[in-house]
Parts: sequence; structure tokens; C-alpha cells
Amino acid sequence: MELKKILDVRRSTRKFLDRKVEQEKLQRIADMALTAPSSRNSRSTRLMIVDKKEDLEHISTMRDYGAAFVKNAAAAILVMGDKSKSDLWLDNCVITATILQLAVVDEGLASCWVHVNDRPCLKDEPEGKKAEEHLREKFAIPENYGILCAIALGYSDFEPAPLPAYEGEERVIWL
Repeated sequence: MELKKILDVRRSTRKFLDRKVEQEKLQRIADMALTAPSSRNSRSTRLMIVDKKEDLEHISTMRDYGAAFVKNAAAAILVMGDKSKSDLWLDNCVITATILQLAVVDEGLASCWVHVNDRPCLKDEPEGKKAEEHLREKFAIPENYGILCAIALGYSDFEPAPLPAYEGEERVIWL
């Protein structure tokens, strides 16, 4: 698929069909995502692919807001960074996560980003337990890895509306 088309059809999707995503597609998505640029070519980003229902359920309960839909996704990919490889691991993860979401569309799937980094499990307790701690309770994540986000993905169960017209005059400054 051409990049322009991918950008036109990509949307945050929270409703998925009850259909497993083929392992080959998940591997291609990971391979494409890991071609992302990184600070000083540190390649600090790490991915964890999760496709078991009980594991998706655990991810969906990491926060009491904005994560519940993950339990109905076919898979989720945790985007993590090896802090020992780069002080800019978080920035590297953001670039990788963006490319990952574009790769998802290229494979005929849809996705939605769920923020993990420094987000509390309970919205009303911002200084309480963090989503990252919740994930570490279930998954074997090395201590030196930070978690940016979980990207839920699968076959979409709805047709999104077209994007609104581009308002470049307000968002782009020419000098």
C-alpha cells in the first residue's frame, strides 16, 4: 500500500473482529517497526507481541480508563526501550510505535495506542500504582526496559469516517 493511502485510512480503532491475526503478519509488522530510526542508531526499542486472551485481558486492566478495549483485540504489542542502550529510549520508542501503527495498516489491520509510561492504574490516584508495574507483574520484562505503550491491533469491526480537511494554514508556519 502506498504511504499516502496508509495515512488516509489509519485511525485509532478500538473495535475488532473476533479473528486471530496470522503470526506471519505480526512478524512482518514487528520487522517493519524495527526499521525505525533511533538516536545514534542505538536500536534501543524492544517489542513484546501478546496474543493470548488472558494476557490481553491483563493488559486491558492496567488502567481504569482508556485500556479496556484491549481485551477484545486480536493482539497487542508492548513498545519498550532498553534504557541501558540510550538515554533517548523513549523518543526512539515513539518513532517505532508510529511506524508500527503504519505497518499495521499496510497489513490490512487496525490499531490503537494505549499509553503506559508513567500513567497511573487509577485515574483518581495519579501518585499510586503505575500501569507499567501492573504489566511487570504478569510479563517477564527486563528491569532496564521502560514501557512506552501497548498497541492493540486486529481486524477492524467498523468503517471509520474520512479524516476532516487538512487545516495546514493553522498548523504549519512558513518562514
